[in-house]
Amino acid sequence: MTPKDEILNLRKVIEEHSYNYYVLDNPTITDYEYDKLLHKLIDLEAEHPELITTDSPTQRVGGEALIAFQQVEHIAPLESLTDVFSFDEIEAFGNRVASAGVNGDFVVEPKIDGLSVALEYNDGVFTRGATRGNGTVGEDVTENLRTIKTIPLRIENCPGKLVVRGEVYMSKKVFHSLNEQREKEGQPLFANPRNAAAGSLRQLDPKIAASRKLDILVFNVQYSDSFTFTSHTDSLEFLIEKSFKVIKYANYNTLSECCDRINWLGENRDTFDFDMDGAVIKLNSIADRISLGSTSKAPRWAVAFKYPPEEKETRLVDIIVQVGRTGVLTPKAVVEPVRLAGTTVTNATLHNQNFISEKDIRIGDTVIVRKAGEIIPEVLGVVMDKRPENTVPYKLPEACPACGSAVIQDEGGAAYRCRGAECPAQLQRNIVHFASRQAMDIDGLGTALVSLLLENDIIKSPADLYYIDPQQVAMLKGMGTKSAEKLVAAIEKSKKNDLSRLIFALGIMQVGQSAAKSLARAFGSMDALMNATMLELISIDDFGDITAQNIIYWFEDPQSQHLISELKRAGVNMESKETIQKQTFAGTTFVLTGTLARFTRDQAKAIIESLGGKVSSSVSKKTGYVVAGENPGSKLTKAESLGVKIISEEEFEAMIE
Repeated sequence: MTPKDEILNLRKVIEEHSYNYYVLDNPTITDYEYDKLLHKLIDLEAEHPELITTDSPTQRVGGEALIAFQQVEHIAPLESLTDVFSFDEIEAFGNRVASAGVNGDFVVEPKIDGLSVALEYNDGVFTRGATRGNGTVGEDVTENLRTIKTIPLRIENCPGKLVVRGEVYMSKKVFHSLNEQREKEGQPLFANPRNAAAGSLRQLDPKIAASRKLDILVFNVQYSDSFTFTSHTDSLEFLIEKSFKVIKYANYNTLSECCDRINWLGENRDTFDFDMDGAVIKLNSIADRISLGSTSKAPRWAVAFKYPPEEKETRLVDIIVQVGRTGVLTPKAVVEPVRLAGTTVTNATLHNQNFISEKDIRIGDTVIVRKAGEIIPEVLGVVMDKRPENTVPYKLPEACPACGSAVIQDEGGAAYRCRGAECPAQLQRNIVHFASRQAMDIDGLGTALVSLLLENDIIKSPADLYYIDPQQVAMLKGMGTKSAEKLVAAIEKSKKNDLSRLIFALGIMQVGQSAAKSLARAFGSMDALMNATMLELISIDDFGDITAQNIIYWFEDPQSQHLISELKRAGVNMESKETIQKQTFAGTTFVLTGTLARFTRDQAKAIIESLGGKVSSSVSKKTGYVVAGENPGSKLTKAESLGVKIISEEEFEAMIE
């Protein structure tokens, strides 16, 4: 068998197994066996790169990051639907259809709350995918769509051009998992699966889109120059035959039956793996559709029934406070069990203290609850007529319920936050930050290993890293003696870091890398910084009252003092090694653009800062110099337009000498 034949055969086998796993949910081989097949294909294509094609399963991992999305004019418009909110409106729709002399059957489909896209195939090969946009013009998101496992990259026996329409969505399971991960990393959470899917599909880097595990359900043939259909159901059966993951549909002769189906879908929507915001009724006959046509906005042969958000009254039994991984205190309502959107609700979000105060929500109140986006139960407000006597306004605790440390409100924000350096609720995030490359730079200590260390009670604070028993680490899953020794060596090496890295690693609010370096230079030692006054702190360039107060608050906390004490005892350096030899660049801001031949960006930045200067990522009128390397970007153009002095790498080198 030639390499080409072997590659083609492997691709076919892998696509068959992918279809069984992702579309039919019926895997026929183990994940291990599937991975072996895929890696064999990857190796073969690496040996024969001239045989790699866009429809290969290896191309699903995501290509190079895009600069921007190109516009695409749809070959057939992706129309929107007319919304209806009652069965009376559905009856009116039926009357309009009947008055036009149409008495056909109907199809009912769940309406997925996702993003509509068009998938274009030429001679059976997926060549382009675009968002709906305004219905006429969308954006080319082919590389991101290529990462969705349920989109076939090649379909058999499909000559000419075929365009199909589908809805990209994020499953509820993936959505919750993604938000849990974002919370661990201190990133803002997505509000609902649709927002998460939209943000993922429009990522300029396809590798990010690939990591989000998006899915799709196809529901329409938009265009075909080789196939014709007499009914919508015929076209859906065709799509199923061609290995598409097709939306589940039901075919009825009367609108009364359609309404029964809509009721059933509404009562069971919590059982679907996607977020559903309604149901769609369509005429089945293609000829009838053509006869009725469309308005300027929507087809006359279909409507979308929108489910109202279900709201119910229940009693607020208690308010419990959870501490997130970023230290934010989140109040949660404990309510008497109530049935909402097919599930029993016992808890609901109260957002924050500002929300509770504005709504005057109190324990014991009768409250109105609903599911936001059919996912997260929330309290909407209070039924004041049913308020019992002796209720009192609710206030978040002043001490963290997880560790007892003081709680402070973010300046200008609604969040209340625990500032405990050793708070168990924040521990994983704090340790991951402490070990990160820009902080203490402990090689090999990432999120997964930190989780293992915490789960096995090997560490309980960042300082515990320096007291780790390598034998305990070696016994952890996926480790071993050599891995444990490498980790301990990296931890030991980090003891010698400059004070500025340690200050940044502590995670003090509003103290980033640049501020940490300024503090290290200004005070020289951890002891001096711990005893710094407000006046001394605000005298440092770019340090305002809020940042200074955050620093003082942090060092006043007993947990912070204990952490510093344990780090000292472990032998972690507490002195600044950086000295400003000359104030050559004092008060001068530099911007670096292009590729430098003699320095890395970090090296150039360190030199500028050691001479009293600052490095900015953007050009403004206040910029002193722009250092231009090879292939400079838009920063050079902006510098020229503002009249900022531009110097070469050679001129920069002469300045620092």
